[in-house]
Amino acid sequence: MVKVLEPGATIGILGAGQLGKMMAQSAQKMGYHVAMYDEGENSCGYAVADRHVVGSYSDHDKVLAFGQSVDVLTYEFENIDGPLLEKIEAQTYLPQGTKLLLNSQHRVMEKQWLNTIGAQTVAYYPINEASDFETAINEIGLPAVLKTSRFGYDGKGQVVIHSEADLEAEKATIDRIISGPAILEVFMPFAYEASVMVSRDLYGDIEILPASINRHRNGILYAGIVGGEIPQEIYKQIQSTAIAIAREGELIGVCGVEFFITSDGRALVNEIAPRPHNSGHYSIEALNASQYDEHILALTGHHLIAPRLYEPALMINILGQHIPYVQKAQKAFPEAIFHIYGKDEPKRQRKMGHFTLTDLNYTSLLDILDNHPLIQQWEQLF
Repeated sequence: MVKVLEPGATIGILGAGQLGKMMAQSAQKMGYHVAMYDEGENSCGYAVADRHVVGSYSDHDKVLAFGQSVDVLTYEFENIDGPLLEKIEAQTYLPQGTKLLLNSQHRVMEKQWLNTIGAQTVAYYPINEASDFETAINEIGLPAVLKTSRFGYDGKGQVVIHSEADLEAEKATIDRIISGPAILEVFMPFAYEASVMVSRDLYGDIEILPASINRHRNGILYAGIVGGEIPQEIYKQIQSTAIAIAREGELIGVCGVEFFITSDGRALVNEIAPRPHNSGHYSIEALNASQYDEHILALTGHHLIAPRLYEPALMINILGQHIPYVQKAQKAFPEAIFHIYGKDEPKRQRKMGHFTLTDLNYTSLLDILDNHPLIQQWEQLF
């Protein structure tokens, strides 16, 4: 029997960053209370939490006690100790589960699992010890991307090796990465990048939000635009892959799936994120139900809502170095909705917020993305 949580129940969130904050805002409008657990003393999510606990994720007893104090538990990021979550899953109510998380925490395991369910990825070679690196180079060839197997995000823990000259020029970074488990991937000259948010509820129903075409700079998502035409054959691949991930991964809630779209029409999975995702922020303004709404509905035992795009949308990230220009952007785009997360220190490359523009005319948004002087300046700051 499906466990349905009614308004007044408490949702516990492991993590109190911007994703946890937006989860909480969605939960509270549905009448739920929200508790957060995080290591930070001043994490931005606390501003909207009914209560919060500050503690280390290595304090298993404290994390477990938090999980047992709420009606349902969820997490906002992947880098939580997998065995701890398995223990929590056995002793608390964690419908989000651990299967997708445990696979997504390790890049080699992630790709191996994706391949077993029929999802295409770039070619790769596992590096278990430093001596494997030369073999990996011989197998994969150059150019290639070297990544740590764990704990890399937003371009951290990776380096692009374009030619043999880079083997010497990037030696210090390479040595640091291969000092632990790593992965060498073929450098894929893709046509563009895309992502979807796929959601699945406790009844087994699956919904997929409209695809976002994404642009990254220095490994960080810079912009996502939604509402344009993706060729039907490519979208079929995206859709079938996302559905397979949701079903085989026993997803409950939302999962972000990032793709490389190649010039010959293949949709290759780059990575998965088993929780709400930066590229799905546009859904707050542009859809009848945001990625956060779908996540909360799934966790609380309610049916998902079939997504409907009101109009095309453009989402731009705000990093620490953009903060001095936010007022200028607000004046340039008075119709945009700005989300400022409320983090205490605007460090360079740190995600501090985002803003979203919507327009009935997709080409108008594309023109802003490609040609507006302020957006060009914004991109150069990444």
